[in-house]
Amino acid sequence: MTAATDTAPISSTTPLLRRAVEGKALPILIVLGVILLIWYAFTVYLNAPWQIDAYERAGTEWTAADLVRDTMAQERPVLPSPHQVMAEIWKTTVGTRLTSKRNLFYHAWITLSSTLLGFVIGTALGVLLAVGIVHNRAMDKSVMPWVIASQTIPILAVAPMIIVVLNAIGLSGLLPKALISTYLSFFPVVVGMVKGFRSPEAFQLDLMRTYNASGTQTFWKLRWPAALPYLFTSMKVAVAISLVGAIVGELPTGAVSGLGARLLAGSYYGQTVQIWSALFMAAALAAILVGVVGIGQRMVMARMGEKP
Repeated sequence: MTAATDTAPISSTTPLLRRAVEGKALPILIVLGVILLIWYAFTVYLNAPWQIDAYERAGTEWTAADLVRDTMAQERPVLPSPHQVMAEIWKTTVGTRLTSKRNLFYHAWITLSSTLLGFVIGTALGVLLAVGIVHNRAMDKSVMPWVIASQTIPILAVAPMIIVVLNAIGLSGLLPKALISTYLSFFPVVVGMVKGFRSPEAFQLDLMRTYNASGTQTFWKLRWPAALPYLFTSMKVAVAISLVGAIVGELPTGAVSGLGARLLAGSYYGQTVQIWSALFMAAALAAILVGVVGIGQRMVMARMGEKP
């Protein structure tokens, strides 16, 4: 009886271990572990010159263990260690009031608002342009090259001009940042939806003609359903790049709120730990947004009969 109870926990955990080895969890954990080891190694390597100089100026005797410990605890390191970044994130989220301007959630919400507005405008604009490009040969030959050429201009060069011009006509705050997000996010939607609208094969279009379907009926019953997988894939790219546009849009405005403002303040005062914590918050926010779009994709495709 005792032997059976002793082996039960082991046998119950064996399927969990097997699923971890056979699934995606173990490779992801291994990659994360390697990244952390490399990060810690470069933390010591990049912060060591300043730390050694500090030892020499203070006349302090030190060992390799002292060097490793102190390079990971500098106030303004060249490269902060992972635990310093996590401690800063914890301090500026859980350890700070939610309404405080030092709270990362507060800054994330400011950036998220312009991100979502720009994403919605960019997605709608991208779909409308794709419809025009697919159904109008003149737009296909004229608009599509301009859409592609628009993305060759660096956003860092465009953002200040957009901010200055809109401020001159009395527009400031949320809309200028959202328009910068729109400028970046509409492109993948246009390209993806053009490909999606043109994905039906010739025999499918011929079948619609045999049914005497109108252009509107062909669009809604054939082209639009065929383009939905392309739409959601494009939206995953668009929502992530929209976040980048919102952050970039906060830099030339001298904003005091938002992740971009947090990055700018950290750059001004040499607070690299603050910079890295804001970067991690932006990355987490982008991952959440992409995940939400992915959930929407699975729900819509399941309603359309696609098997998981």
